[in-house]
Amino acid sequence: MNHQIIMAGFGGQGVMLIGTLLTYAGMREGKHVSWLPSYGPEMRGGTANCAVCISDAPIASPVVTEPTAVIAMNLPSYEKFSKILVAGGSLIINSSLVSVENIRGDIKAYRIPANDEAETLGSQRVANMVCLGGLLGVEDIVEIETVIAVLPEVIQERYHHLLDLNARALRRGYEMVREMK
Repeated sequence: MNHQIIMAGFGGQGVMLIGTLLTYAGMREGKHVSWLPSYGPEMRGGTANCAVCISDAPIASPVVTEPTAVIAMNLPSYEKFSKILVAGGSLIINSSLVSVENIRGDIKAYRIPANDEAETLGSQRVANMVCLGGLLGVEDIVEIETVIAVLPEVIQERYHHLLDLNARALRRGYEMVREMK
């Protein structure tokens, strides 16, 4: 098992957080992991992405050039990273912000209205968790319960009152893609 994942969006959408969560969950499950962030020059609202590798074998490089999965939280991220997704890979699209028609036919694409669903749950700030839950619903990377278990380790203590909301968002994204399969 060798997963190479890119999570991308605007700064402030929480892509680094979900990358960190996935990395911690991989470590918790005893897998080899790497996490490599990349930021645009802007403080907030610019581009941000991270590459996460999770494998049963040692990881030679944290650089991901041919991802097996992509989470695209916004249109620029979709346009940049959907092109390099490997054939047969999984693409999670935040359809609340990304409206595209012609998606490659050689990948598995899942349109999740993450912002809308997060708003229904109580806060648009958990749209990232909805997308991560969606990824976990289509790819056998780590167990969703492991991600939920590491939430308190990754999320700052001052936001621990939101742990339940984040867990519900993860589960909702997971359920949404399971219904699509």
